[in-house]
Amino acid sequence: MSIEATSPTAPGTAFGAKRTTGETSPSTLPVAVIGAGPTGLAAAANLLERGLTPIVFEQGESVGAAIRQWAHIRLFSPWQYNIDPVSRRLLEPTGWTEPSQDTLPYGGELVASYLEPLAAVPAIAKALHFNSTVTAVTRSGMDKTRTKNRDTQPFLVRVTGPGGTVDHLVRAVIDASGTWSQPNPLGQAGLLAPGEDAVSGFITTALPDVVGTERERFAGKTVMVVGAGHSAVNTLINLGVVAQTGPGTRILWAVRSGGSTQRLYGGGDLDGLPARGALGSRLRTLVADGVVELVTNFTITSLARNESRLSVGASTPDGARTIEVDVLVPATGFRPNLDMLRELRLELDPAVEAPRALGPLIDPEFHSCGTVPAHGADILAHPEKDFYLVGMKSYGRAPTFLLATGYEQVRSVTAAIAGDTEAASRLQLQLPETGACRTDLGSSGDTPPAAVADSGAAGGSGCGPATAGPANGAAAAGCCSAPQLITVGFPTGTAHGRSGDPDY
Repeated sequence: MSIEATSPTAPGTAFGAKRTTGETSPSTLPVAVIGAGPTGLAAAANLLERGLTPIVFEQGESVGAAIRQWAHIRLFSPWQYNIDPVSRRLLEPTGWTEPSQDTLPYGGELVASYLEPLAAVPAIAKALHFNSTVTAVTRSGMDKTRTKNRDTQPFLVRVTGPGGTVDHLVRAVIDASGTWSQPNPLGQAGLLAPGEDAVSGFITTALPDVVGTERERFAGKTVMVVGAGHSAVNTLINLGVVAQTGPGTRILWAVRSGGSTQRLYGGGDLDGLPARGALGSRLRTLVADGVVELVTNFTITSLARNESRLSVGASTPDGARTIEVDVLVPATGFRPNLDMLRELRLELDPAVEAPRALGPLIDPEFHSCGTVPAHGADILAHPEKDFYLVGMKSYGRAPTFLLATGYEQVRSVTAAIAGDTEAASRLQLQLPETGACRTDLGSSGDTPPAAVADSGAAGGSGCGPATAGPANGAAAAGCCSAPQLITVGFPTGTAHGRSGDPDY
């Protein structure tokens, strides 16, 4: 194993010269970015504009590796909110053609029309290391218990890649690795259901290509979708399309909660992102027409193979119940991988595993109306100086992330790393002023026929962030905004999070 401490020399290669930690000044080192999705590439672009050197580690084979797995899903937010301003400035001199700002891209279009051209910019391409998995981040020469001179020591980032395992020395670390690879289990209380590990062949990814490449797996089959977020809604709507031409297709929608179903369908016309609001309205119709069978109060207690089918055991208010299905779609959300960070001094919210100051602003137990204020380095900071969680991973287990939020996060974080505290503290997120949250549910207007997903969350429930600033007459603070902040955000038609529903 070697320790590398100089600038990257070519895409996919390790650092050049090897040095001992005692010979290295942190200020001369690059900044590590973990993940080459939209937020990770935006971090690299912002570092370059600040005159800093990024080194980007991506465990996939290409940029946007996670997005490619849901390339068939259309985003909620239009292009104008999906492109990082600094990345745009890097792309403009290359002859890149920016997509129409008011259209909603598919995941595949986000990759092909934005991430791939950005990755081809020479300064970005030079920093990219693919098939490189970060297995640990620590301080060089120090474990978590050591304090003296801790902030002056470089970080050590251990990476396993094509050349083996290499320790890289860097001045700061921006973890934008997301949560896609860490889906929540199907069992109760945050645990795997008994037997879950043994039946993986019956279980899909969170957003399978139901209408396209994987259609044969679902047509004419009994399919159970588990979850109450927008990943579930996307899949259920697409399964409805399959059922139209696939005789014998049975669609079961299983949720743990009971009582009122209002919350399951979202905000309709009152959602600040119309494409997202349309989802619930369309799903409500599928349930009313009997295309989708809604099963409430369904808590999975076991999963077992029964010849060629999957037996799903559950507890219900009426006692134990077993349903036989051919395939199960787990739309249960995601959680961050924190194992590689155990030697760092992190301060995480005990509920959602986000940075402690951010946790109360995004906790889905109390927030579902989208009044998350703009935030940056101050909110994202940890006791470990110059380490930051950004993007979807910064939200921990909370399903409320939008790409524009991640871009503002990295603008602020890179300014803080560069020592520009004024720019780091100045918040610049600009989103539509959509008014206060409400609980009325209505139908939505026109939406492209394909299902849509939260930009960046793909599997979360998808509230949007808010713009910090004047309330413009809307009583946002009476809904679920942060204390001492007046915000205007993306309403979703539900107020006060899960705790506001007496039947939850």
